[in-house]
Amino acid sequence: MSNVSNEGIASNAKRLLWAGFLAILAAGIGFGVRGGILANWGADFGFTAAQLGAIGGAGFTGFCFGIIIGGVVVDKIGYGKLVAAAFLFHVLSAFITFGASKGQAQETAYNFLYWGTFVFALANGTLEAVANPLVATLFPNNRTHYLNILHASWPAGLVLGGAIGWFLGEGPNALSWKIQLGLFLIPTALYGLAFLGQHFPKSEAAAKGLKVGEMLKEVGILGSAVAAYLLVLFFQDALKLPAAAAWGIGGVLLVAVAVMTQFSIGSMLLFVLYITHALIGAVELGTDGWIQNITGNILTPKEGKILFVFTSLLMFGLRFCGHFIEKNLKLSPVGLLFICAILGCVGLNLVSGIQTFVGALGALAVYAIGKTFFWPTMLAVVGDRFPRTGAIAMSIMGGIGMMSAGLIGGPGLGYAKDRFTAETLTSSNPALYAEYKASSPSKFLFLQEVHGLDGTKLSAAQTAATKTPEQKSVVEASITGDRRTLKADSFIPATMAVIYVLLFLYFKAIGGYKAVSIGDTSKA
Repeated sequence: MSNVSNEGIASNAKRLLWAGFLAILAAGIGFGVRGGILANWGADFGFTAAQLGAIGGAGFTGFCFGIIIGGVVVDKIGYGKLVAAAFLFHVLSAFITFGASKGQAQETAYNFLYWGTFVFALANGTLEAVANPLVATLFPNNRTHYLNILHASWPAGLVLGGAIGWFLGEGPNALSWKIQLGLFLIPTALYGLAFLGQHFPKSEAAAKGLKVGEMLKEVGILGSAVAAYLLVLFFQDALKLPAAAAWGIGGVLLVAVAVMTQFSIGSMLLFVLYITHALIGAVELGTDGWIQNITGNILTPKEGKILFVFTSLLMFGLRFCGHFIEKNLKLSPVGLLFICAILGCVGLNLVSGIQTFVGALGALAVYAIGKTFFWPTMLAVVGDRFPRTGAIAMSIMGGIGMMSAGLIGGPGLGYAKDRFTAETLTSSNPALYAEYKASSPSKFLFLQEVHGLDGTKLSAAQTAATKTPEQKSVVEASITGDRRTLKADSFIPATMAVIYVLLFLYFKAIGGYKAVSIGDTSKA
């Protein structure tokens, strides 16, 4: 490996890398803690699984706005201003979230938690609009390796967030969920200090003076259509706009991109990568948002937290090994992604059948290995193949992944849990289902509405020291719903595996996968 690959193109490259590491660490801690306190919110406010999924989903949709808007403007206004904005958003998010208190009207508490989570995610997205293109620029000869190191901070944050719930959220001396969540402000202060006063390089596209319209040409109408569709879903679901208004805004945004790019269709390869990254967001981050809750329900809440820490530790270690795996197994990034998709599919099916803690360790290890390299390796592919897009294509990809996780992955899994649990309990005891069903229906995209179980009643059944036969039936139905949800979830990485095979054949047809530069005319 060359010195350039190891040291980067700037004297402060390593400091900027670790500053970005701390920034994503703060995001991971907040996400990890939130996954562990979903049960607290359900018990305190009576939320259904679908409502909890929607709150968790805000942790992704806000990210989309931060990373896409940040990605468009970062080459023009500079990295430093975006870091300062993200820092302020992180602090503001804590104050909004802490506005929710037990005893409030459910709608009031929901709004505090939803928009606090949204602003937190907005900060995270703004930071990734800085960190991803920054690291790709600093280490142009080894993007896969250093982007995986950067994103090792995400599972590190999940480990710390899970540990907070494990040690501070259990037992008679458990801390309130507000104190647990507020601990993410510590790494927030650290990344602010690490970035303070640093000089930032420009991307290859920005250094060559390319305008935003030029950078967007390879994204084009096709790539923008993927982001625009997800934005339409956000306007309908989160902002409650009428369908006509939501589609109208999406159409206006698409026309604006078309005009800016002189009606460029865009790269079909980038379009396929965007669709695939939407699937990654749904299966990786959407599942991460629920996995503590699901495994904790199948086994015990404490074991669910321990398992979450275990899988996150495994991911953390493996993300430092991406370059080693590629080099020694002679894999291209696409080959690595294909193997990960297969492992992800197998792992989710194994997790759906767990009966013991030891068995869960093995099943979740397979799943964790599978999901480890998805996100950073996809970003590296975009950095390698589309340098003319500067920070924009990479930021839109991150936004699509997070928006998909927030609008499809998190809510979709919540809907699935409600639906499968309701079907199971209705089949075994219709009268008991009528007693426990939530008053508010669960909705997801075009699928039929269902009524899940009331969160407060379900929590009472789950935590009862001596369960009645009826409570046992409710808990068993909930566990069955979780198992069926994971099986349904496994179809997503199965689909991704097919896409990666097709991408492998495409690159083989054009002479093999390789990184290109702006002046390279060999890129298809």
